[in-house]
Amino acid sequence: MSFSVTILGSSSALPTSKRNLTAHLVNHDERFFLTDCGEGTQMQLRRFKQKIGRINHIFISHLHGDHVFGLFGLLSTFSMMGRKSELHIYANPQIKEILDSHFIYFQDNLNYQINYHFFGAKKPQLIYEDSKFEVSTIPLKHRIPCVGFLFKEKPKQRNIRKECVELYKPGIKDIINIKNGADFITEDGKIIPNDKLTLAPPSSKSYAYCTDTQYTESIVPLIKDADLLFHEATFLKEDSKLAKTTYHSTTIQAAKIAQLANVKKLIIGHFSSRYKNDEQFLKETSSIFQNTVMAEDGLEITIN
Repeated sequence: MSFSVTILGSSSALPTSKRNLTAHLVNHDERFFLTDCGEGTQMQLRRFKQKIGRINHIFISHLHGDHVFGLFGLLSTFSMMGRKSELHIYANPQIKEILDSHFIYFQDNLNYQINYHFFGAKKPQLIYEDSKFEVSTIPLKHRIPCVGFLFKEKPKQRNIRKECVELYKPGIKDIINIKNGADFITEDGKIIPNDKLTLAPPSSKSYAYCTDTQYTESIVPLIKDADLLFHEATFLKEDSKLAKTTYHSTTIQAAKIAQLANVKKLIIGHFSSRYKNDEQFLKETSSIFQNTVMAEDGLEITIN
């Protein structure tokens, strides 16, 4: 089963010649989830050869322009491509008012239906779920209501040992129960413990996306032990006062969150265009949390 994240944009506020505005594409077993949609996102999807027509779920962290301005063009492109399948948008309730006003002037009608899923920003909420995967919100601390998202695989079934199937010959219903953790009772009444019948399943993987936020340890329990964490690092350490007043984080603060949450790998991004030397971001962050990578447009990270 595949699970990966592609960075479509890694700049904050203003695009640069090297960095587009914020958008990440999550691919879980060939199901695609777009997270934020900064200006030019649809161009980035084409540039990095992503399956634009396979995106059925879009998650918007908050309604600042650098996270949502690309949505208008993308929705129009979907329609011009002849899209018929439903699109699901997860966002602050105001998103519908914003899009409706846009449609009045620029889009007479869409070929497809948009289903809105609204959430608040004060407490964690489960906002998407299927048989294999779920997405929950992570309340963040920003100038306006803002959340991150935790993409998490559901626990997998245990793997039944082949030799046990040959030895005990369980039926299909028994096999299902065994995979779900049940013991097996033979015809003569003997109980075979589940741990003798099965192997532990692969661990469930998770990806935590924490964009615009001041340093806040309140998110640590929600992202504990994540396999991959994206945490904004808009500013370098020297500009910690500016980070606080603008409700953003520094490199050092992102590293501390990763350390406290015991995540396996950290991606930093959402970089301010005020800096000319990108290498300082990685140098500062990795001085505290070594397993750090810098977000680069087009970077794909497999979670395994």
